[in-house]
Amino acid sequence: MSGFRNGKVIADAPNALKRFLEPGLKRRAGEACEMCGQPIVEQHSHVVNVESRTLMCTCRACYLLFTHSGAAQGKYRAVPDRVLNLNSFRLSTAEWDATQIPVGMAFFFYNSSMKKITAFYPSLAGATESMVPLEAWDDLVAANPVLRELAPDVEALLIYRRRGEDQFQCFIVPIDACYELTGKVRRYWKGFDGGEEVWREIEEFFSGLRARSRDRNEGSSAVE
Repeated sequence: MSGFRNGKVIADAPNALKRFLEPGLKRRAGEACEMCGQPIVEQHSHVVNVESRTLMCTCRACYLLFTHSGAAQGKYRAVPDRVLNLNSFRLSTAEWDATQIPVGMAFFFYNSSMKKITAFYPSLAGATESMVPLEAWDDLVAANPVLRELAPDVEALLIYRRRGEDQFQCFIVPIDACYELTGKVRRYWKGFDGGEEVWREIEEFFSGLRARSRDRNEGSSAVE
């Protein structure tokens, strides 16, 4: 991957993401760790190369090398597996509109190379970057201090609003989960509104997140 560039779609996804972003591709058990070459199973860990924005498939041993802050001088970071269901996340429709994201689903993470929050939304073309005004993000953090806990580069705030609803579903998730969701949208979207199949896949994805998540209640919700 050549990086997350302002206003561009991530079309040149790294090899490690092809199983998410390309139709019909799925990593098979027995393929190799991208660091040491040892075989890995289908359910395996990921490490982010911070400089190149590459998501690497790794064995457990290599993954554990980068779970400590400062490992490899910060060039590589292990993607954690925690999922927090932010039941009381404070987000109004007006605040969402202030992010200038044109759809009801997006993820936000701190890019340490660019030293700023970046936002992307899943689309037919892949993960598309949206320029979020700094004031809009600062307002979200002020209302939801849990966002200060986001691990740079490897965790994201994922927000989803169902079609025809005002309520937002908000999670802190591993960054690879965001690309899994992006892959589902790209793979199954048909026509103007996506079609029923893609929305079933999206609902199943978020049901899975809720099943593996820990609840995090903080403050009261405010949805207008």
